[in-house]
Amino acid sequence: MDMNDRALRDVVVGLGGVPNGFTRQTGFDITVASEVMAVLCLAADLDDLRHRLGNIVIGYRRDRGPVTCRDIGADGAMTVLLKDAMQPNLVQTLEHTPAFVHGGPFANIAHGCNSVIATRTALALADFVVTEAGFGADLGAEKFFDIKCRKAGLAPAAAVVVATVRALKMNGGVARADLGRENVSAVAEGCANLGRHITNVRAFGVPVVVAINHFASDTAAEIAAVKDYVAQVGAEAILCRHWAESSAGIVELAERVAALAEAGIAAFAPLYPDDMPLFDRSRPSPADLSRRRVIADAALRDQLRAWEAAARHLPVCMAKHN
Repeated sequence: MDMNDRALRDVVVGLGGVPNGFTRQTGFDITVASEVMAVLCLAADLDDLRHRLGNIVIGYRRDRGPVTCRDIGADGAMTVLLKDAMQPNLVQTLEHTPAFVHGGPFANIAHGCNSVIATRTALALADFVVTEAGFGADLGAEKFFDIKCRKAGLAPAAAVVVATVRALKMNGGVARADLGRENVSAVAEGCANLGRHITNVRAFGVPVVVAINHFASDTAAEIAAVKDYVAQVGAEAILCRHWAESSAGIVELAERVAALAEAGIAAFAPLYPDDMPLFDRSRPSPADLSRRRVIADAALRDQLRAWEAAARHLPVCMAKHN
């Protein structure tokens, strides 16, 4: 069922009396917020998909043991329903180049990356593969590296951090209504945020280039301030005008990324080993990425210890909310 109706997120069913089931409040998850979408995007093939679907926990028994989709015999039917969805969608860009569009779990609650199958297929067919990790380098990149790359055996050769002058001015304290006015000092102050994202990516052993997504309101002085800052931290920032000039406006970036990838200087490694205790995975490395202290009371630590036996081998998926 594919319905774009937000009212279905929260519904009451069973109003037809006891023969039609008990009255209860329930709802539908949108596709990208579903655990099934995250599972689909991490599965290597149909057998792996069925295994992962079967592991989904849907409840707990009286003895607090988990009840999974496999326990109720739903994993096979779920796999059949997703059989066609496992095939990557080959689409054509406006300039007639091929691209795979396949999967998209939310990056605030799931890992925010396209499917492993699409990425592996692209790697088998192309010299260079570009993929996006949703959200910033403190969340999207961390989960791309620590979850997708770890589980799929991928080793990125280079990374691009996208920045805008407008966002850096907001980081520097400029109000949204004033973003159209030149403010070089605010850009310079906001660049500290960009520097943190560069540091985050480098923590995984991946070389970085910065793409400045150009807006018509950006001034030469503001752009120069960004380039100067990025150079000071040992990276390169390239102005990109693809929104106006299409591929011609981003050739310089493509050439620089290709050269960086071919240089073979990447030494990719996840931030933590598979056998690290669950709570320790939230610190120090991921905490360093987000610059937030990780605090857990005794009850939470006890809960994490209770999960160790079943989940210690799994990567941690950091969630984000406002």
